[in-house]
Amino acid sequence: LSALVTTLGQQLQQRRWMLASAESCTGGLIAAACTDIAGSSRWFERGFVTYSNAAKTQLLGVPAELIATHGAVSEPVVRAMAHGAALHAQVPIGVASTGIAGPDGGSPDKPVGTVWLGWWVDGVVRSQCFHFDGPRSSVRAQAVYQALWQLEKIIAAQGACAFDPEHPQLGSLQFEVYAPVAGVVTAIDNLQMARIARLAGAPTAQGAGVDLLCKLGASVAPDTALY
Repeated sequence: LSALVTTLGQQLQQRRWMLASAESCTGGLIAAACTDIAGSSRWFERGFVTYSNAAKTQLLGVPAELIATHGAVSEPVVRAMAHGAALHAQVPIGVASTGIAGPDGGSPDKPVGTVWLGWWVDGVVRSQCFHFDGPRSSVRAQAVYQALWQLEKIIAAQGACAFDPEHPQLGSLQFEVYAPVAGVVTAIDNLQMARIARLAGAPTAQGAGVDLLCKLGASVAPDTALY
């Protein structure tokens, strides 16, 4: 597990991304696996242990109606948890877990070992249901591994960053983008500039200059999250 988390941390650092976790059935084990690695403060922001339904609503903003309709162990809820973790931590990456680790609490529809995992990665949410075997400790350990392994694969599939912060002409520059509301100014670095390009529909920010940044900034809503 440590080798996997080390690789994940390196990928996050390369993109200057921070990670937040939202955990129910794993009870903080995902956060623990991350913070077991020295230097993880450079890429791990915080963890939410939201074991109760009330905690999911209060700390992550998961609608109570969503939980009542689908149950805490469900795809809609884990997706909302992953999004809520990223949103409340103000980071681009959120990973979430909710499930039935056992030995009791299962049902015919959701037997013991059922775990939903969710990932919010730079504005896109993904989720997957797993059915793990073994005692409670094994179910939780498998959930932690899958949560981090799948996240590592998702990030790796993104490829290299679209904008190189070490670009000799642009790497040392700092930019400002004016949101559509007068007086609202956000200072951003080069990787945030790449995100603005994507939000504005530009194919790439490679080689972009100040003029392009200003044009793109004009089309970004004032409440858009810039990472």
